[in-house]
Parts: sequence; structure tokens; C-alpha cells
Amino acid sequence: MNGGNAWGFLSSGAACSPSPSEGQAGACVAPGYGPVTVLSRCYPHRGIVSTVKIGRTVDKSLLALLRPRPTVRWRLTLLYSFLFVICGAALLAITYWLFANFAYTPPKPRFIPGGMPPSQASLSVVTAMSVQRSIGLHRLQLYSGLALAFMAVVSGVLGWVMAGRVLAPLRTMTATAERISDTNLHERLAMPGPKDELRLLADTIDRLLARLETAFEAQRRFVANASHELRTPLAMMRTTLDVAIAKPGGAPAQTHELDAELRVDLDHADELLECFLTLARAENGPLDEHNRVALEPLVTVALSARACQIAAERLSVETQLDAVEVAGSATLLARMIENVIENAVRHNQPGGSIQLRLRRLGDHRARLMIDNSGPMLDQEAVAQLAQPFKRLRQDRTGSQNGHGLGLSIVAAVAAAHAGSLELQARADGGLRVQITLPAATIHWVAVDTT
Repeated sequence: MNGGNAWGFLSSGAACSPSPSEGQAGACVAPGYGPVTVLSRCYPHRGIVSTVKIGRTVDKSLLALLRPRPTVRWRLTLLYSFLFVICGAALLAITYWLFANFAYTPPKPRFIPGGMPPSQASLSVVTAMSVQRSIGLHRLQLYSGLALAFMAVVSGVLGWVMAGRVLAPLRTMTATAERISDTNLHERLAMPGPKDELRLLADTIDRLLARLETAFEAQRRFVANASHELRTPLAMMRTTLDVAIAKPGGAPAQTHELDAELRVDLDHADELLECFLTLARAENGPLDEHNRVALEPLVTVALSARACQIAAERLSVETQLDAVEVAGSATLLARMIENVIENAVRHNQPGGSIQLRLRRLGDHRARLMIDNSGPMLDQEAVAQLAQPFKRLRQDRTGSQNGHGLGLSIVAAVAAAHAGSLELQARADGGLRVQITLPAATIHWVAVDTT
């Protein structure tokens, strides 16, 4: 192999890339297999350049097609068929043994009285009867085997159908359990029928859902009640500060500085309590309000309220707003839009951009999409921003830059209006917030123009 070529051998039907350049590797592909790299040339006098493992790898998609998913229905069908084949084979074996040992057998030739051997005719009859019996036993084996194979196929089909009927309640329970979330914990499986194992399982899940509903309701009531009760001490603290500042003769400069710092913290606590109340109201189940609310004016008002902050950060705002109405609470929808716009402004970069698009989709839905510039984000971390107190760099409150509840409130309000929230990290940096809500139905009224 003095400076010669070391070529890999390929099976018939394999396709190779063009002849590789000297010292490089070539790629080979075989039908049903993934590409494999082989070393095309080597130079012993220059030393070993690299080690290449030559082989073939089976395509994973082909393996997935050849290997069916081991569902419970398949396992029950195979179990039914296997038991039928075993029982059928045992029954046929017993039948064959009984027929071979206790059925009619040809008589043995006997000597005629006087010592004379049996006649040739009687021997021929006995031989013919023996041959006929052997043929009958062979046909019994053959037809019994064919009947068993046919009934095995029939048992497989019937086993598949019966397994589907037996597992139908489980599919219903699975679909119902997947539909139940923290916003509709009042729903139950309520499985009818006799008190068998499936009914006991459904009743156990219903009792579990009842306990979860009680726990969620207790948590929401605690948050709402605690938020209301904490307003009183905060108001008393503000009153104490007002009294301290309004003392006759004036207060020292240090007292004024302390008053300013404490008021900032009190404002922050007030905003946090307001967020708690809004979140508790949005998560309190189905809404009682079903007013027609126009989203376009809410977006305009939210942008106008932050015009100074947008100008200070030199942000460019681009809007494409359609006239869209949804049914729900005007207060909660306004807070939702304020939060997403506040998030886009606050977590932007100087000289960045904000794009707002409000569209009415063809399937009676409304979609609000907000794109803002910013640093590169991780999609896995972005997907968790709808959780309370979840930030990209800080998980608990300890920063004045928001409370970590803004997008949680947005998700809760969207869910309360039968909508959804999607968060995506943009490829060029920043965040995309997409809110989808059911649009209010437009009732057309015929007008007589005659």
C-alpha cells in the first residue's frame, strides 16, 4: 500500500458521491440506510491522518415503521389469539387421540377353523380398510390444522374488536382528563355503568379532581383575601409618613429622603397587590361578564400612556390594527394589553423597535401579536415566563423592574376568555408574544333599501 488507494467496497445499488479529492473522504448512501463516510485515500509515509469507522446505519424512520407501537389493545389482541390457538390445538390433539384409539379399526385377519389361512379376498378388504383409516387420519390432521389457522385469524380480528370495546371507556376517560385544567376543575368524568374496575378508577379520579378543585379554590381565596387585607397596613404606613412629614417646623432632610424611598417601596407593594388581585380574579373560573370589547382602542390607550417612556428609550413603534371585538371583561382585557405592551417597552433595548399587529382570523378568532427587539433569549426559558415570579435572570422579587407577574396575568386573562398565550424567542433577539382570543360574533341585519 505504498501511496496506493484504499477504497471501501459497496453493495449493489449504493450511490457514491463523485471521486473525492486527494486526502479527503467520500460519502456513500445505500437504499434504506443513512450516509456513511469512508476513507478514500491514505498516505502511510505521512503517517495516519484519521481513523474512519466504515459501516452502515439503518434509517430510524424505517425502524419506526417496522416496529409497531406496543399499545394495550395490541397486547390484549395477541393474548386473546395466543390463548385461542393454545386451547384450539389442545382440543384438536385430544380429538385426534380419541379418534385414533377408540374409533372403528379394521379387524385383524383370522385363520379359518381347521387351520386354513384367511382368504386373499379378506386380506384385501382388511388392507383397504387400514389404508382408508390412515387416509382419514391424515385428512383429519390437515383439515384440523387449516381450520385452526383460519379460526386463529378470526380470533385475532374478534380480539381486536373486543379489546377496542373494552378499552373505549379508558379512551373517554383519557380525553376528558386531558381537557380538564386548572380553569375547569369543576368538570368530572362521571362514568356511567356498573361498578367494575373501570368505574372505580373513574370515581377515584373524580374524587382527586374534587380535592384539587378545593385546594385551588382555597389558594385563590387566600391570595385575594391577603391582597385585600394587606391594603390596610399599607394605607396606615402612608398615613404615618404623611404625619411625619407634616410636623410643625418641618422635617429634617434625612426624613425627606427616607420618606421618598419608603414611598417608592410602598408604590411597588401596591402594584404587586393589584397584580395579585387581577390574577386571582382572572383565575377564578369562567367570567360573568360577556360585553363586546373593542381591542383597537385598548391598544391605542396603552401606547399613549407609555409615550414618554417610548420616547426616552428612542423606540420605534409600528402598528397594524384591525377593528376587532371580543366578548368578555373590559377591565381584564385592558390589563392584559397593558401588560404585554409594558413588557415590550420595559424589556427592550435603547433604539429598539416594537411591532403590534391586531388581526381578525377567518375562523372567528382574533390575534394580537407583539414583537419587541432585545437580547438573544433561550426558548426553553421563554416558555416558562408565563409562570408567576418567573424571570429570565431572576426568579423572585428583588428588582424594581417589574414583579414577575405580568405575563402570568396575561395568560390567566387569555385562558379566562377561552384564549391562549404563546411566547417565542425571536431569531434576531427579543420576544414575540401572541395572544389568540375568540372574536365576538357579528350579527348581520338585513336592511330594506326600497
